Amino acid sequence: MAKKSYYITTFGCQMNVSDSERIASMLSSLDYVPASNLEDADLALVNMCSVRQTAVDRVHGLAKKFREIREKNKKFTAILTGCVLKKDSQKLCKIFDYVIDVREIKDLAKFLGSKSFDSIDHYLQIAPAHQSKFSANVPIMTGCNNFCTYCVVPYTRNRETSRPAKEIVAEITKLVKKGYKEIWLLGQNVNSYHGLILSKKGWTSFSELLEMIEEIPGEFWVRFTSSHPKDFNEKVIKTTASCKKVTPYLNLPVQSGDNAILKKMNRRYKVSDYKALIKKARKEIPNLCLSTDIIVGFPGETQKQFENTAKLFREVGYDMAYINKYSPRPGTAAEKLNDNVSKEEKKNREKILTEILKETALENNKKIVGKETVVLIDSKTNDGWLGKNDQYKTVKIKSNGQKKDLVGKFVNVKITKAMEWALEGEIK
Repeated sequence: MAKKSYYITTFGCQMNVSDSERIASMLSSLDYVPASNLEDADLALVNMCSVRQTAVDRVHGLAKKFREIREKNKKFTAILTGCVLKKDSQKLCKIFDYVIDVREIKDLAKFLGSKSFDSIDHYLQIAPAHQSKFSANVPIMTGCNNFCTYCVVPYTRNRETSRPAKEIVAEITKLVKKGYKEIWLLGQNVNSYHGLILSKKGWTSFSELLEMIEEIPGEFWVRFTSSHPKDFNEKVIKTTASCKKVTPYLNLPVQSGDNAILKKMNRRYKVSDYKALIKKARKEIPNLCLSTDIIVGFPGETQKQFENTAKLFREVGYDMAYINKYSPRPGTAAEKLNDNVSKEEKKNREKILTEILKETALENNKKIVGKETVVLIDSKTNDGWLGKNDQYKTVKIKSNGQKKDLVGKFVNVKITKAMEWALEGEIK
């Protein structure tokens, strides 16, 4: 009897990707095999994100495809999970056979009429089937307590829950022994990590967790995301600087460069606080690569308030920024506000920030030309390789006759050219 097949579609952040890796592991345990495409699958599992309307629209767009598949395969099953708002699930349940809370994917077996995982208390205890053989996502917590007025995470993932430190260290130790070179520590707010540790201390902070991971034998990099400025303190900065395995890359979402908008967003810090953090971080970590998240066109954002954000962009000089046009999300506090910035103006503001970012990113990248950097190769191209250096900058490398397989390996590269979003170099 042929095994049933599955196909997972993931919309969202690295946490969603990590969740999908655990789902794939579960389905494998239930004797499902991966399908090469959606059309050939007996089970379609969509791991979605309600954080942005564009992601929700893409899920709605699957309705026609599902109808076509069901006409050919009467046993076809479609399951929706992930960060799903109740209002979104009420509409999407017409497309899917089951809508499962992301925290309940450990019970996926029950919906498929298979054996259950009764011994698992939390879905993060499921061993993931990593997509990469050298880079792994390791969630250290899930959920959020901050209730930013635009964000759905506290409603879709609930309040913060941290994994025990011992469990995290054990997972990373196994990965490093298998040859993994890059570990991403994930959480909606990693800085507020507060995990149980079996010692006299009782509980451990994020800084202490980094120090524990630093002690794991092996050659590997540690990266983390996402950070919240209100919890990103001097201790975390100093630990990041002192731990050799923690890379000098920081994503510190500011969301707006205007104090009034930050207050409406319930971000609980001022622009001056944010800039002070950046100053401290750059002092302790001289080669720091800095990225941020921004929302343009938040309800009531005036031209002057937007200009304050543009001013912050120029002052900080980001290497990268993830710029999002505001879209109201059901159930959030911001949904009650008047979304009075037009789509055209949101697009224009996004363009202005992108142009500033291009200038600062290129200026920062030019400073690296002529220097050597370590690069973790992640893929082969027609004439060389692509990889990321410790600053998480993309590096294009020409082969120059080198035929050795370098994917998943650290190599020393001399940077020869700087572009806005990438560097070019040659192997030393």
